[in-house]
Amino acid sequence: MRVVIAEDLFLLRDGLVRLVEAYGHSVVAAVDTGPATLDALLTTRPDVAIVDVRLPPTFSDEGLQAALTARREVPGLPVLILSQHVEQLYARELLADGNGGVGYQLKDRVLDAGQFLDAVERVAGGGTALDPTVVAKLLGRPERADPLATLTERERAVLELMAEGLSNAAIAGRLFLSEGAISKYTTTIFAKLGLAADDDTNRRVRAVLTYLGAAGPHDQ
Repeated sequence: MRVVIAEDLFLLRDGLVRLVEAYGHSVVAAVDTGPATLDALLTTRPDVAIVDVRLPPTFSDEGLQAALTARREVPGLPVLILSQHVEQLYARELLADGNGGVGYQLKDRVLDAGQFLDAVERVAGGGTALDPTVVAKLLGRPERADPLATLTERERAVLELMAEGLSNAAIAGRLFLSEGAISKYTTTIFAKLGLAADDDTNRRVRAVLTYLGAAGPHDQ
């Protein structure tokens, strides 16, 4: 894969470069500011980008804003946000554009290289890779106007694990159910969310994005 890395801390940026390259991928740009991130994303159009939220010059949300702008220019450009913080407003906007290829991982919850590279590869493949803490914060909203209101507690649990990027087999293991049962739950979830039968992978991504974007990008 061709990878862009946007991180202002030198040691972490250098460590990410070495990690990605150790797994056989190519880092086409390693940058440390918001403007440089946007330029790298639009110029190189990588297979996936790993982007910190808070970058110079203001250390607010330049990285996330650069990712949003780039994805408006290049729909579906795969971006994995790697941050210490959950920026709910713009994170929902990133996750709700309907194109897939998005992830949001918290730095202090990345436990090993394999876990992290698995998330990177899922995002590059057009899927999602969301830390459970991120999912919980993004879903902490009122039930009003919520298309998820018809989901049962079990269906919500399945969808939350789908949002983390887990396969049906992995979800089955986590919930101590059969893979067949999980397949039935996902079919019911798709129906309740009004997702027509087409490509199952695409429906899976759309279900997750519908779930996370239900409150809209400007609803706190």
